[in-house]
Amino acid sequence: MNIKIISLLPGAFEPILNSSMLLKAQTLNLFSYELIDLRQYGIGSRHQVDDTPYGGGDGMLLKPEPIIRAIEAAKQNNEDALTILPTPRGKIYKQSEAKHLASLNKNLIIVCPRYEGYDERITAWIDQSYCIGNYVLTGGELPALIIIDSVVRLIPGVLGGAQSAEIESFQSDDITKEFPQYTRPEEFKGMKVPEVLLSGHHGQIQAWRKANQID
Repeated sequence: MNIKIISLLPGAFEPILNSSMLLKAQTLNLFSYELIDLRQYGIGSRHQVDDTPYGGGDGMLLKPEPIIRAIEAAKQNNEDALTILPTPRGKIYKQSEAKHLASLNKNLIIVCPRYEGYDERITAWIDQSYCIGNYVLTGGELPALIIIDSVVRLIPGVLGGAQSAEIESFQSDDITKEFPQYTRPEEFKGMKVPEVLLSGHHGQIQAWRKANQID
């Protein structure tokens, strides 16, 4: 999977994308990314990317021309790529969406808004809009990283265990959460590992884990 990220802050991505499982995915040739600086597609000598909103109001909106130019450049030789916009007006992003994107076998283009938002006309070039939660951020960079991390880790071969992703929280949209887990030492500051987990009885362990999931 190749993911192209259109952003005014392209430097914000590399520390995360070049770490941990995302780096592993790259070394295994399962994932690659390209950072596209939206400013390079700005208008005029000052590379303008924003302007005041019609109808008045505080702040600035991203202009349509730079974003569409950047999307069209990202689409060259990549016409089937799915273009994603993180926005409060999008569909709520859940684990089922991450699974869906990972299963599509398509490359992605993620557009990161900034300022007070974007000219609505850019949505004609967007395939899917997502909202990652009911709170306000200063831009789309963090949502983009969340989407990338949640999708790339589901690519077969990225996680270590064959069932690693299946026992995690939120594997279905009914909000089931993962059971508590423990490791050595058996006792820490007076707190002991539940005896059933030390028993070696797999049936009892599975029953305990199921009983201790949070719905």
